[in-house]
Amino acid sequence: MTFDYQPPRGDLAIVHEDAALLVVEKPAGLLSVPGKDPAHGDCVLSRLVALRPEALLVHRLDMDTSGLMIFARHKKAQRHLGLQFERRHIGKVYEALVEGEIADESGEVDLPLIVDWPHRPLQKICHETGRAAQTSWEVIAREKGRTRVRLCPKTGRSHQLRVHMLALGHPIVGDRFYGTPDQRLMLHAAELSLYHPDGGARVVFNSPVPF
Repeated sequence: MTFDYQPPRGDLAIVHEDAALLVVEKPAGLLSVPGKDPAHGDCVLSRLVALRPEALLVHRLDMDTSGLMIFARHKKAQRHLGLQFERRHIGKVYEALVEGEIADESGEVDLPLIVDWPHRPLQKICHETGRAAQTSWEVIAREKGRTRVRLCPKTGRSHQLRVHMLALGHPIVGDRFYGTPDQRLMLHAAELSLYHPDGGARVVFNSPVPF
């Protein structure tokens, strides 16, 4: 599956920095890391390294998703944060606008995911070979045939929130893979919480939802 990469212009916003961490706001439409094609070299990592050469990657967001990304400023912090992601100590909260009005107020999706190889990078639900994936959700508001939801992934599978909301019958608005791509993907990484690599205090970072 190919795409015409047109990354948004403008400076990368650094919302927090200290001796161990850099927290930035990724705009929708910008890759987290460089793609294989040289034309896909512009990304969050390359823009941040131009500003802070010591920045080290810790995790990624889908190109179409906006919101918070955390980077390390040295190898020790990178290892510390990587282990937190691996052990699911990182708290992640997303906000999304989905198609249709969800009847219930909250719930959980527990459906295993695996790459759909003939159609990659799409993912699919597979109870035989899929990897465990869980997402809890809560309605924030209902808005004229759409629902604004708070999504808390307990696992971090590729396209997890997009496929899980599709499985509920409520694809995320603007999803070019699983819905109708008539606008940007209405999915934003709004909150990250973690144990700080220096001292271990629990810290929380927030980003205002742009839609």
